[in-house]
Order: sequence, then C-alpha cells, then structure tokens
Amino acid sequence: MKFAVVSLMPEMFNSIQDFGVTSRAFERGLVTLTVVNPREFAEDRHGTVDDRPYGGGPGMVLKAEPMLAAVKAAKAAVGGTPIVVHFSPRGKPLDQGLLAEWIEHFDEMVFLASRYEGLDERVIDSVVDLEVCVGDFVVSGGELPAMMALDAMIRLLPGVLGDESSKNDESFIDGLLEYPQYTRPETVGGRVVPKVLLSGDHKAIAQWRHQQSLMVTQLRRPDLLKRRGVTDQEARFLETKSQKPE
Repeated sequence: MKFAVVSLMPEMFNSIQDFGVTSRAFERGLVTLTVVNPREFAEDRHGTVDDRPYGGGPGMVLKAEPMLAAVKAAKAAVGGTPIVVHFSPRGKPLDQGLLAEWIEHFDEMVFLASRYEGLDERVIDSVVDLEVCVGDFVVSGGELPAMMALDAMIRLLPGVLGDESSKNDESFIDGLLEYPQYTRPETVGGRVVPKVLLSGDHKAIAQWRHQQSLMVTQLRRPDLLKRRGVTDQEARFLETKSQKPE
C-alpha cells in the first residue's frame, strides 16, 4: 500500500518507519511512505506557508497555493487514484470500521496534516475527499493523528503481524472492547488468573472471553454496545451479571 503525507514536520514520520510493528512492514516492502513538505512549494525564499486570516483573529492560516502544490506532488508520488484525507477537529470520527474500509477500497492514500489555526478552506473544497477526527480534543497539528491512522492501518495488512489471528481479537473489531488478558505467574498480590484460562478448554475460554468483552464494553463504553446491538443470548447474560467484570 502506498501512503503520502503532506506535513510541515516530515521528520516526525521517521518513527513510524523505524520502530515497532510498522517498521517491519516497511522493511518487507508491504507499504511505502512519502512525506511532502509544503515549504518546498513556497513562493518566497523564506519558505512562507502561512498568513493572517481574512476577517482578523488570532493565529495564522496555511496558505492555499503551497498546500495545493504539495497535495498535487503527494498524489503524483503514490500514483493511482488516491483518496485525500485531512485531519481536523470538525471531521468524521475515525474508527476501526473506517480504517478497514480504507484498507479494502484504496491502494493509495494521501494524508493532509495541517497546523496553526487551520487550512485555507479553498484547499479543502478543491482537493480534500474526507475530513476525519481522532477524538474530541485538540492537538498542535495533524501529524500525530496521521501517524495513528498509519499505524492502525498498517497493522491490518496481511503479513504485518507475527500472528495474523491476533488482530481479530482486538478492541473494536466486533464492536466490543477486548477481554482482560493475563500472563505468568498465576498469582500476583493475592489476585489469581481465572480458572477457565488454565483449563485448556478452548470452547469455554472463547465463551468466557466473549462474555468478558460484553461486560467490559457495557461498563466502560456503553455507547459502543448500543451502536453494535446485542443478541438475545448476550442480553440475557448481561442481565444476570453485575457491571464489573470478573
């Protein structure tokens, strides 16, 4: 899969290429990433890419011309027919389902990471296909959200994770949060590993994990459970249990 990012801070993206699971994807040639700096397309020798907003107000706004030129270069770098995504607080919430859709439908993507007080609206009107938001909070720029999206997408690609089945059990995959996990030793501070996990009964373990996911989601993210819905059997189970997971 081919990615390009338009960013004033291209060095930030070294980390996603050099460390962790995502670095292995780059080493194996499963993904490529091109980072385009809009300053390369500035019209003055100072590399100016921002200016004061029309109508007044604090801060600076990214200028249209260098941003449009940078997006054009980014699209050329990945080729094909890439979707252009801008990270913005006013965007559509980014979730696992949307990331999976991108993986399924696109081989090339361009991420636009703006900064300062925002981006000239004419850039959004002209070249942005979708605006997305990673949460109800504000960060200094779109680089961190772009890296979060890159990491989340890359790990979904076949051949990236050591155990392909592991991504099927993670939070949000089935609209539920992940069940509790345990490892050795069996007892820590008087707290023991649930007996079912030591039983070797894979069917019972799978049932326990699903039930725990239901309970954790009901307790911590009831909005997810409401959106997902529950089967009659799941509803009956939740009615018989307390809100606190085992």
